[in-house]
Amino acid sequence: MHSITFVSTVHEEIGKCNADELYNIIKILSPEVVFLEALDETYSDYERYLFSSFGVYHRKLELKAIQKYSNKSVKYIPVLDIGLSDAFEKKYNLVCENIEFQMLLDNFNSLARENGFQFLNSAESIRLHEEMREFENHLLSDNELNKTVSEDIEAYENSMFRNIYSYCRNNQFDSAIFMCGVAHRKSIIEKMKKFNSQEKMSLNWVIFER
Repeated sequence: MHSITFVSTVHEEIGKCNADELYNIIKILSPEVVFLEALDETYSDYERYLFSSFGVYHRKLELKAIQKYSNKSVKYIPVLDIGLSDAFEKKYNLVCENIEFQMLLDNFNSLARENGFQFLNSAESIRLHEEMREFENHLLSDNELNKTVSEDIEAYENSMFRNIYSYCRNNQFDSAIFMCGVAHRKSIIEKMKKFNSQEKMSLNWVIFER
């Protein structure tokens, strides 16, 4: 059975959430495949050339960690078909204008900076993100923008799952990692059982916790 360990990340280095720490996690898990919340063009041929020829690391935290692990035999698989919509950025900019929300976000980022992936992959990170989600919903109420973003995020996450299951149907491996931004942690965990049933394929999902 394919075994996939789900690891929550951030996309830019911040304190202990850095490429060296993520590399250590990848090294411990020793995956044959790394699924990443990224579009195919996120890691271009030119960026591959810069790294292979000159050791220039990618700006994206997860890809930088994968590059550090590149001397190992690992297959990198980007799993996004679509990026987040303009509506998502519009909503984010709107809620960030609120001082109370900014305080919640600053607190979350401070904990991530101080405690790294141990915090990101914890029940506490889910709780704090849910607190921010509730605050966003309170701010926007039944705003059409809020509904649009919710639908877009659902499609965004579902596309990742569909691509992971498609790859698993057509390729043999024992162990993999799925790295995805921490904002999706609760929803991704909830979707694991659903997609095993929906895709009629039983993947062994393992939730990484420190």
